[in-house]
Amino acid sequence: SSPHLVQVRERIRINGQPISKELFSKYFWLVYNRLEKTKDPARSSMPAYFRFLTIMAFHVFLQEKVDLAVVEVGIGGTYDCTNIIRAPVVCGVSSLGIDHTSILGDTMEKIAWQKGGIFKPGVPAFTVAQPERPLEVLRDRARERECPLYLCPELDAFERDGQALELGLAGAHQRSNAALALQLARTWLQRRGCCGVGELKDVPLDAELVGRPVPPAPTFRPTDAMIQGLRDTEWLGRTQVLPHGAVTWYLDGAHTTSSIQACVRWFRQAALNRDKPHDGSEVRVLLFNATGDRDTAALLKLLLPCHFDYAVFCPNFTEVSMASNADQQNFNVTLENALTRCLDNQQTWTRLLEEKGGQDPWLPAPLRAGGLLQPAPTRGTLLLVPPAPRPLNSPALVFPCLAQALRWVAQGRDPQLAAPAATGAHQPPAASSGAVLLREAAAIHVLVTGSLHLVGGVLKLLDPTLSQ
Repeated sequence: SSPHLVQVRERIRINGQPISKELFSKYFWLVYNRLEKTKDPARSSMPAYFRFLTIMAFHVFLQEKVDLAVVEVGIGGTYDCTNIIRAPVVCGVSSLGIDHTSILGDTMEKIAWQKGGIFKPGVPAFTVAQPERPLEVLRDRARERECPLYLCPELDAFERDGQALELGLAGAHQRSNAALALQLARTWLQRRGCCGVGELKDVPLDAELVGRPVPPAPTFRPTDAMIQGLRDTEWLGRTQVLPHGAVTWYLDGAHTTSSIQACVRWFRQAALNRDKPHDGSEVRVLLFNATGDRDTAALLKLLLPCHFDYAVFCPNFTEVSMASNADQQNFNVTLENALTRCLDNQQTWTRLLEEKGGQDPWLPAPLRAGGLLQPAPTRGTLLLVPPAPRPLNSPALVFPCLAQALRWVAQGRDPQLAAPAATGAHQPPAASSGAVLLREAAAIHVLVTGSLHLVGGVLKLLDPTLSQ
């Protein structure tokens, strides 16, 4: 799977656990040295990062003699390096979204064409409910490749005796992922000749599935093992809640419009379900960053209904100097470029609040952007805020790294994080008064979203055991 959150070893797992440092090191050098010996002298470069790790993962799985390998495509499908598997047991295409448009195309139909590139002759494939045109593209790709394609019924169709299937992952969107996982698992079990793989259910066809371009897959009764598997599934950085004393961190690596919409639904529900403080205030903070060619204005606009008191923007670097952390280094992005992106996001957020101010009762008055982005360096810390006597209108702040951003948000209230260093009289007014509100609030709810790499950096700081 990719990307990793904290350590690169997460990408290659056996029995759900990242391979050990010793095993990773052993296979890395084995693959590296063999490629070095056999490379074409005219093309002296090694495979790119993702390609190298894909080759290495296949090698690990072969050498360790795994029974089943679940391989997630990196980007798209047709031209992805994972697509060299000639005869997989089964293929699955989850809910399509607009992402990586510079590589995959700027419409759902173009993206569906790329995704359908993983279909193989005679190999069953499953997908979930999609908009009609992209679904037709998947159907056409399946026909081209002589691949039987089926549409997964909703998860409700698999429930036994009216008992709802319990999912370990929060969010309504995970129900379609769970329905897809059930079909993939049953197909593999059937191929292995296993008994008791889920008795087919004689249920009336879902009216919505009838007449769709792709025939519906059969529904069946999940086995006890399947039910337990759905219930026990964990995936760090996706709809994850970390309660740390007065501060509760909500982590979701959503980075497309559809996944941000799902994230907003989850966060509003999850924050609502937390025990309300009997005394004192509740403060909501957004910690956001986005990478690549993503339309950050569109993503930020979707986050407005969460009614954040503060919006904090920072790059995905855990510290200003990343020299000691190769797993989370991105050599394609400089700190300067990343900060420029954050400043753009800060301006966008402020503009969105201004536009919303006249029509939304939760904003007392439109923000004035006249003095926006006035730098106020505090002992080497880049901290940029719109000028305001106190933070009434979701002031937007920029920090140069995650460690500084998290320390400011937590204000010494999270036992895992040190309190922010005192910055004396140079602190901007909005930041200092904001610190008072954060220190005095009975509860602080922080949503971290926009980038899986951002979520990974936050996890590294909040849970040091993940780095071991």
